[in-house]
Amino acid sequence: MTVRPSPRLVRRKQPRQSRSTSLVAAVLEAAGQVLAEVGPARFTAARVAERAGVSVGSLYQYFPNKAAILFQLQSDEWRDTTALLRGILQDPAPSPPERLRAMVHAFVRSECEEAAMRGALGDAAPLYRDAPEAEDSRVAATDAIRAFLREAVPDLAEARCRIAGDLIAMTLGAVGEGISEMSADDPAVEAYADGLADMLCAYLARLAAGG
Repeated sequence: MTVRPSPRLVRRKQPRQSRSTSLVAAVLEAAGQVLAEVGPARFTAARVAERAGVSVGSLYQYFPNKAAILFQLQSDEWRDTTALLRGILQDPAPSPPERLRAMVHAFVRSECEEAAMRGALGDAAPLYRDAPEAEDSRVAATDAIRAFLREAVPDLAEARCRIAGDLIAMTLGAVGEGISEMSADDPAVEAYADGLADMLCAYLARLAAGG
């Protein structure tokens, strides 16, 4: 059963006019900057409002607290990452193994970059992992992987394609989360990504060989 996000993570209201849309966009841009500069421990709604050039009262019209701001940033990150991965997998120029490898590296980097938001959300972090936005992102990513497999291995039975897509998606999620606490600049991140890509490319080759 999908768990709905806590009210602490939900916007008070959606912007309906261009002015309010611009305000929300400014708040989210400022939030990303503040989080990158001061880290999770010092991230506050007041700092975000100051950076965005708006009053705290105006910010609270749309976001009840800092967790709601971070949850919106996280939701936007899920959407952007899913679009990025889909674009890599759909690119017809590289070979299927090259696309799979590039997708793995992009996913691992995104998981490392997301770690600061998890830390800033604190106790609310488990909630957003079960939110509908997270589930939508997981479904979209898995669908993109299955579509890639249908192209890369045309003879693959549909039932096996679905299982393979699920397995690749689950493996990415588990390994990505496990190494996401590392700095994105840590050389070991690329080494882990290479190892994961090696394993998944070997699995793709086995599927193509009918194994």
